[in-house]
Amino acid sequence: MSNVDNQSVSDLRDLQGFEFGHVETSTPTVTEALATTAAAAAGVPPLGPLEKFIGSWTGLGFNTIFRPSQPAVSGSDNILQLNVTTESLVFSSGLGSIPNRGEVQPDIFLNGISYLQTVNDVTTPGEVVGIHFEPGLWISVPPTTDPAITSPSLVRMGSIPHGTTILAQGTSATITGAPTIPTVDITPTTSGGVKIKFPSQTASDSNTFRIPKVLPVPGSSLDLADWQAMLADPNAVLRNAISGQTITSTTIIEIASPPSAPFVGGGVQDIAFLLGNTSPNANANKFRATFWIETVSFTLPIPVMAAGSFVTVTPTTTVPGLPIPQFAVQTVSEVTAPTSVTVTYNQIQYTQFVNLNFATLDWPHVSVATLVPATPIDVQLP
Repeated sequence: MSNVDNQSVSDLRDLQGFEFGHVETSTPTVTEALATTAAAAAGVPPLGPLEKFIGSWTGLGFNTIFRPSQPAVSGSDNILQLNVTTESLVFSSGLGSIPNRGEVQPDIFLNGISYLQTVNDVTTPGEVVGIHFEPGLWISVPPTTDPAITSPSLVRMGSIPHGTTILAQGTSATITGAPTIPTVDITPTTSGGVKIKFPSQTASDSNTFRIPKVLPVPGSSLDLADWQAMLADPNAVLRNAISGQTITSTTIIEIASPPSAPFVGGGVQDIAFLLGNTSPNANANKFRATFWIETVSFTLPIPVMAAGSFVTVTPTTTVPGLPIPQFAVQTVSEVTAPTSVTVTYNQIQYTQFVNLNFATLDWPHVSVATLVPATPIDVQLP
């Protein structure tokens, strides 16, 4: 974990002591006072699936982005940048009961968590370059009557230093077993939806406008076939990571901006430079993301241990690109011979799609990652 990531963890822990309290904004009527009292009596609103986010996570991922290039310099209006990534994602504890004042319906009370995401590029072995920093909030919203949203919903509000903010809304569901992760295409399109494939999307083409230009990268464990599979479908990285796992259940969170009905509002906002005057420099105008919070069942090897002892176990994996957590094992009785136990832990996978508009085309910017708990998971043996 880099220095900035350590600071991120410290900063978010400092926020965990903060909690919203009720503050009157006007003199209430008897009816309003009763409604407020009833809501307060109901206690702190639930976080729902956001409860599973709380804590620190770390892992590996992949990022693709078409970005503008000055023709006078490169001879092309775009460059495809590819990043193999490491990531830290830290979530605070709940913010408490957040009052939202209603006019056409009674007040509602939200709850949420803050987050800080940092992403480093590690495409070239031995080189670490920071490429993304994002503070934000996840909010849990109860059902509402206006607009008519009959189930709890989730909101992500994030700020990106390039000059973009997002407010994306959506819902969640829990299924048994592993998720079905769809494909995602990074091919740019016209405003009419016609796909235009570029030479940079062919891994074997080493004379194209791409970073890295030559694939595979010297010293990397990824071969040419790996790179082509990732270029054809970045979500393949996620499917490969869980191909050998036993996943017993998955909570799925899907958010988008602009959102689908019945949601209203939200949006992606850019600074003036990105929007441009006569045409955009790189206008981020659409955003969607899917998070899979997976419960993984795992056979953990246990070494010989003295009674009452403690050991940190770091399992090995044969699946490329699969992060795996450490386990803090403590035993009451003596373990006289190597053995194993079945443990479970949560794992986060996500795919994120941002549409960038420049040079008359829509250019996909796709990021994916698989994250596991950053601190050792406690395992108590009898």
